[in-house]
Amino acid sequence: MSKRNTQQRRHGIMSLLNEAGEASVELLARRFETSEVTIRKDLTAMENHGLLLRRRGGAIPVPRELVVEEGPSEVKRVIGRAAAALIPDHHRIVIDYGRTTAAMIPELERKRGLVVMTNSLHVANALRELENEPTLLMTGGTWDPHFEAFQGKVAEQVLRDYDFDRAFIGADGIDLKRGTCTFNEQIGLSRVMAEVAREVVVLAESSKVGRRIPNLELPWEQVDTLVTDTGLSDDAQQQLEGLGVQVIRAAASSRAK
Repeated sequence: MSKRNTQQRRHGIMSLLNEAGEASVELLARRFETSEVTIRKDLTAMENHGLLLRRRGGAIPVPRELVVEEGPSEVKRVIGRAAAALIPDHHRIVIDYGRTTAAMIPELERKRGLVVMTNSLHVANALRELENEPTLLMTGGTWDPHFEAFQGKVAEQVLRDYDFDRAFIGADGIDLKRGTCTFNEQIGLSRVMAEVAREVVVLAESSKVGRRIPNLELPWEQVDTLVTDTGLSDDAQQQLEGLGVQVIRAAASSRAK
């Protein structure tokens, strides 16, 4: 097959993934009338170029959380600021990987005596840059290069040896009926974070409500607080509060403008 046909097929694969959210190797082979071996080669090459992620015998688009940004968006900064305001001095907290959770870190500069555990190299590096650096703990475990975070049974066991006042966990999607959702298939670590913390705080932009995400991460009964932005509707807030979730809709302050 010519290079041109290969390029056209891969362009078609990306269009389908962006539209559907995920696709299996079998479906793609039928759609483009080629072998599953060829599709697997396509997906491997496209993943190596950062165009998609391989998952469950198929592929998904690269999650927005993994897109390289110059810095956190204004909405992420607002959410991070509101989440950090929940943390008093001398708190023991655990912070999951993610751009929204990482947006909290600059706001921790003025906190004293914090102990922070994370599975995220990005979060850890940001914490180390603070002038008032907290005590930093890392989960260790299996390194996941896609999410730049540690995952797996070793990380889960390390977490179970500690207890925390609060866990701060991000989300790729918000299902108003079921809970928070993620593209990451390794959801065990986030669930253990929720287990070992007295309070679970989820950070997510309102734009993530209703996104089609394959994996349920935390059911609402495991979530105490959702920190989001003012784009969340009144109806959605009432629905979540009816499930026992405190909702904080953070607005941009004059400082952030």
